[in-house]
Amino acid sequence: MILRNMEVADIPMGLQLCRHAQWNQVARDWELFLKLSPNGCRVAVEDKVIGTVTTLNYENRFSWISMVLVDPEYQRKGIGTTLLYEALEFLQHQETIKLDASPAGRNLYLRLNFIEEFPLCRMIKQQVDGPQTPHSARPITQLDMMRIGQYDSTVFGSNRHHLLQWLYEGAPQFGFILEVENNILGYCMGRKGEHYFHIGPVFSESSETAKDLVTAALNHCIGHSVMLDISLFDLTWRDWLISLGFEEQRPFYRMYRGLNRFPGYPEKQYAIAGPEFG
Repeated sequence: MILRNMEVADIPMGLQLCRHAQWNQVARDWELFLKLSPNGCRVAVEDKVIGTVTTLNYENRFSWISMVLVDPEYQRKGIGTTLLYEALEFLQHQETIKLDASPAGRNLYLRLNFIEEFPLCRMIKQQVDGPQTPHSARPITQLDMMRIGQYDSTVFGSNRHHLLQWLYEGAPQFGFILEVENNILGYCMGRKGEHYFHIGPVFSESSETAKDLVTAALNHCIGHSVMLDISLFDLTWRDWLISLGFEEQRPFYRMYRGLNRFPGYPEKQYAIAGPEFG
């Protein structure tokens, strides 16, 4: 087995690993990882690509590890752990490293000195009925993107305008903003995946605003399966999604290693962009 940088030609194998794991990513997601972190995405190769890991750097404030995937035929051989160590080695000079861990991976990350920051939960709805109740959010336009980027940077803890622009360009129909007197109260975006439309991030000053934004986005999901990866600071938010027919699929955990000097405002992160992006 050798370890090397991931290349564009490896994307079909990356997608195959996603399908084995029943993950939601499509080719466009892999392309973004390679664009934003060309030297921070690694593959394990043994005649073919049998494992992957990706990293993202957010302004050197913190970095992200995700997409740890291993071919089912090669699992339980330490390959996933090896790839994780590859990512940690690549990020060794970063002050803070973050990731979203599954329950199965949580104990490994605790042993590697990661600290649990807050819990998350994946909510899914197999088919959206519609239309939803009226809402006051309006569609995002390109003219809004600079202000949304500034708002997102405050709540997330770092500027990630490249990711937000990528989300908007890929699925503008899921982008909504709610504001009062030019002050942003919240926004949401989304993307199309292999199995689900993924609504997120949903960043908001209140759960009521978050509900309004998601209602607007769901009106563009009628007849499709949808998922949100939500925080659990406000359990009425989760209960509202359950009232719409969403079900809890699985928990996971935001974790960090290092100083975490730029935590943002997690309580305003009603839904994240996804475990692969934060």
